[in-house]
Amino acid sequence: MNKNKIINDPVYGFIPIKSELIFDLIEHPFLQRMRHIRQLGLAELVYPGAIHTRFHHALGAMHLIRQALEILIGKGIDLSEEEIEAAQIAILLHDTGHGPFSHSLEDTLLENIKHESLSFLFMKELNRQFSGGLTLALKIFQNTYSKKFLHQLVSSQLDIDRLDYLNRDSFFTGVREGTIGTDRIIAMMNVVKGQLVVEEKGIYNIENFLNARRLMYWQVYLHKTSVSAERLLVNIIKRAQYLVRSGEQLPASEALTLFLHHRFTLDDFVEKRNLLKAYGNLDDHDVWGAIKHWQSHPDRVLAQLCTMLLERKLFQIKFSTQPIQKSEIEKVKDLISKEWQLMKSEVTYMFSHGTVSNEAYLSERNSIQILMKSGELVDVAQASDLPHIKAMSKIVKKNYLCWPKNLSL
Repeated sequence: MNKNKIINDPVYGFIPIKSELIFDLIEHPFLQRMRHIRQLGLAELVYPGAIHTRFHHALGAMHLIRQALEILIGKGIDLSEEEIEAAQIAILLHDTGHGPFSHSLEDTLLENIKHESLSFLFMKELNRQFSGGLTLALKIFQNTYSKKFLHQLVSSQLDIDRLDYLNRDSFFTGVREGTIGTDRIIAMMNVVKGQLVVEEKGIYNIENFLNARRLMYWQVYLHKTSVSAERLLVNIIKRAQYLVRSGEQLPASEALTLFLHHRFTLDDFVEKRNLLKAYGNLDDHDVWGAIKHWQSHPDRVLAQLCTMLLERKLFQIKFSTQPIQKSEIEKVKDLISKEWQLMKSEVTYMFSHGTVSNEAYLSERNSIQILMKSGELVDVAQASDLPHIKAMSKIVKKNYLCWPKNLSL
C-alpha cells in the first residue's frame, strides 16, 4: 500500500505525509476520533463557520513543526530524520486526550484529569501497539529528551500548537484579528544553548502573535455567548451525572454512560487499559445524541436544559471585573425557583457563575526569548518597545453570572 500521501488543508494547502509510521498513526482509531471533536467546542453557536476539528489542528501542527525543523536545519542545527519524525508524532498526538467539545467538559466528565495526561497515556498505548516506535516522541512530549527545543516546539509560550490554532481558528471563525505571520515567525526561529529563541528581526511578528492571542481569547475563546453555551452544556452533564448516580436510567452510548456513572482518577486510567479504550470511543456525537434523547426525559430540569441548548435559547450572561455579589446570586436562585417551582438542589443547574481568565503571555513560564543582534537573549516583554506587551504578562480575569433569558433581574 502506498503510504506517501498528500492531504489538502484549507489553511496551508498541500500537507505531505512522508513517514509510513505517521501515516499509520493518522489511520489509527485514536486519531480518527479527533475528526469527531470540535476544536472550539460550542463556538459555532457564535461563529457558524467554527466547525473545524481537533483532527484538522493535529495535521496542521504536524505540518508546521516539520517546516520549523527544516528552517533550523538550514541554520546549522543538527537534526536527524528520526528526530524530525518523532517531533511530528509528538505534536500530531498532543491533543488525543481531549474529550467531547475539547475544553468545555474537561473538568466535568473527568474531574482533576488534564487532557495532556490522557494524551500521554494514549501515546504510551500506541507505543506498545507499534513496538516502541514512539519512544523518542514520548521523550520529546515529556521534555526528557536532551534537545529541549524540540519540546518547546510542541509545548511552550511560542509553540507550534499555538501558531496553528490561532491561524486556523481565525480562518474558520472569520475573526481576522487572530491572523498571524506564521511563516515569518517560523523563519525567525533559532536555537541558542539548546533553547528555542526568535531572532530580533522577528520581534514585531511576536508582538502581533501575542496581541492576536489576547484578542482571540476575548473575541472567540471567551466570547460571552460561548461561555454561556459552555456553562449550559456543563450543567446538562452535571444533571445527568446526578440522575444516573441516583439510580435513574438515561439513554446514552455505552462510553458516555460509563463516564456519567463513575468518578475516575488518573490512576484508574493507568491501571485499566480498557478504560482508556472506552474514553477513546467518546466524542461529540455521544453527547449530542444523548441530549436529543434527554430533551423529552421526565426530569424537568434535564429536559429544559437540553431543549434550551438544542434550540439555542442560551443563558443570559453578564461579565464583570468586580466579584459577583452574593445578593445577585440569591436573587437569581429565588426567581428560578418561583418560575419553575424547583427545589433548591435543582435550582443550581439552571444558572452558573464563576471566573474566566485571559493569559496572553506568562513570562515566568517558558518565556519567549529574543536573540538580539548583539547576541544577548532578552525576554520579549523587555525587548519590545510596546508597553502593552508588558501588560499582557498580567492575567486578566472576568467574573460571570448566567441565568435563563426569560427571567428579568
